[in-house]
Amino acid sequence: MQTHSEPAAKPKVFIVDDEPEIGNLLLDAMIQFKIEGKVLSTGAQMLDALKYDKPDACIVDLGLPDMEGMALINEIRRQSSVPIIVLSARGHSSDRVMGLELGADDYVVKPFDPREVVARIRSILRRASGREQPAQGAEQASFEGWTYQPCSHSLTSPEGEETFLSTGEATLLEALLRAPKRVLTRDYLLEHGGRDESLDRSIDVRISRIRKKLTRKNEPAHIRTIYGSGYMLACDVKWG
Repeated sequence: MQTHSEPAAKPKVFIVDDEPEIGNLLLDAMIQFKIEGKVLSTGAQMLDALKYDKPDACIVDLGLPDMEGMALINEIRRQSSVPIIVLSARGHSSDRVMGLELGADDYVVKPFDPREVVARIRSILRRASGREQPAQGAEQASFEGWTYQPCSHSLTSPEGEETFLSTGEATLLEALLRAPKRVLTRDYLLEHGGRDESLDRSIDVRISRIRKKLTRKNEPAHIRTIYGSGYMLACDVKWG
């Protein structure tokens, strides 16, 4: 048997930016770390490529010629949990918050150092691969009619509707699911893996996004804010 001699597959990253020189700059930087890349120039091309291939991460420029980058992020997140890094000339905190609210995992402001972007790609890939260990791959959590599968970041409602969480959201939800009815501090959640170097409010934004997904009419919120302390999942959870 020669299974140990088979080379590991290189991570693949899709880049959508209407400035070819930016995409090529990132490609050159990624090659040094054995990361493959594919450069696309429109949102439509990105969505079409995602139908036929599954990248390990996506880099999305907000200033696309055919559609708003935020709309593209929303559409990608509707279909997949693939990690997303936003590239934008908009550095205002409200733009960063909006990117996170739509399910992006990180936000880089132009002009940027390609090495910084590659470092963020590698960090996100490590976080994503670290969550797919065989020991937890087959597990799923059930709570109040909901089902969550860590290996795919898939959240299924009591009615059977499936949505996908970003890597950051998935990390936070799993932390809450593994410690139900216990208050988890923001510091704990930051250390647990929901950290975002560029925006300290990322925990609150992502918790708010998860809470919206879990909100149903005439039912209490499952995630409670414990003011001055942190957050708590206020229901029982069964893992199996």
